[in-house]
Amino acid sequence: MTDLTITAANVIPGSDASFITGVAGATITAGQAVYRDATTGRFLLADADAEASAKLEGIAVNGASTGQNITIQIGGEITIGGTVVVGQVYVASATAGGIAPYADLLSGDFVSIVGVGISATKIALRRNVSNIAKA
Repeated sequence: MTDLTITAANVIPGSDASFITGVAGATITAGQAVYRDATTGRFLLADADAEASAKLEGIAVNGASTGQNITIQIGGEITIGGTVVVGQVYVASATAGGIAPYADLLSGDFVSIVGVGISATKIALRRNVSNIAKA
């Protein structure tokens, strides 16, 4: 899969951003896709390989180690810290924490939409967790 190459220092929420906060259950870097673990309630790196880990909550806007507080953007525009294509649909990838174009998902990967590219550096965050594996 061709995940976005993200520079954490360049991840910037837009003025219309909405957030949730919580505790990291692993080391997380700004710009990574995360989900909330159903057992511990902590945030972990989203991964399209399994239904449970594909339940995308949003994008981390700060880095955190296990046990530290983390802020997750769940809506609005985000400067993602990498190059995106306008009109491209982006999803949680099969690489833990990664974000990839939809076309890069393989058969059996669970589809969790992150959002759509709206400029060369921004994504309109429009989460959609389908709970459906790509055919």
